[in-house]
Amino acid sequence: MSIASLIELIGTFFYMVILARVILTWFPQVRRENPVVQIIYAVTEPILRPIRRFIPRGPMIDFAPMIAIFLVIIIQRILLAAFG
Repeated sequence: MSIASLIELIGTFFYMVILARVILTWFPQVRRENPVVQIIYAVTEPILRPIRRFIPRGPMIDFAPMIAIFLVIIIQRILLAAFG
């Protein structure tokens, strides 16, 4: 596995897990005690928490996941340009 493939894999993983967390908010009946939900929160919270410090949560929309996805894409492209 090349470094570029690894960077793409990790970037895609973070993109998908952040997207999964967003989708979970659409289903409030899903319990946070679920092991899969706990893993998703454990992976995404360290990414989203610092973003939320700078961008406060709106009354209806949390922009932190969208910003996190953009950051993941930007970092992934920078790393691919450097190592790809």
